[in-house]
Amino acid sequence: MPTQPNAPSAAATNFWLWVFPITYLIHIAEEYWGGEGYPAYILRLRGVHMSTARFLVAQGVGFVLVTIGVILARRFMFPQMMLVILGTIVLVNGITHTVTALSIMSYGPGLWSSIFVWMPLGIFTLLRFRKGVTNKKYWIGVAIGVGVNVVVGILTMRGGRVV
Repeated sequence: MPTQPNAPSAAATNFWLWVFPITYLIHIAEEYWGGEGYPAYILRLRGVHMSTARFLVAQGVGFVLVTIGVILARRFMFPQMMLVILGTIVLVNGITHTVTALSIMSYGPGLWSSIFVWMPLGIFTLLRFRKGVTNKKYWIGVAIGVGVNVVVGILTMRGGRVV
């Protein structure tokens, strides 16, 4: 697959793709065990009822989708585009956790992994892999990443219910 000049190597790209599912597990663990746990937190903060089981199923689905996305990106030769999408997803999620914590001046489950893992990972990825795709594809990837966060936010506010 042709890439832009000075684009990261295939080995670097593949390595960074697999960082996302691993860091997702870290984030899920903190949301589950951090503070009161995400389901109790979202109930207290927003009045959203989400059982622990529904939370774990939703996070499991998210983890599987990210992993399948990585596999498909490698298989169908769009790894840099996937990195832009994933970088945007984790950066926006991290910003959301941080802004919420600042607005209530309190810890929320997932905050530390957002600040120390996902926001730096998102920024690094968006800067490092910027040269791996065209300008148009870069901004489409960013838009997709933001769109994923909007959909996840809507589903979260519905208590994880799709219907």
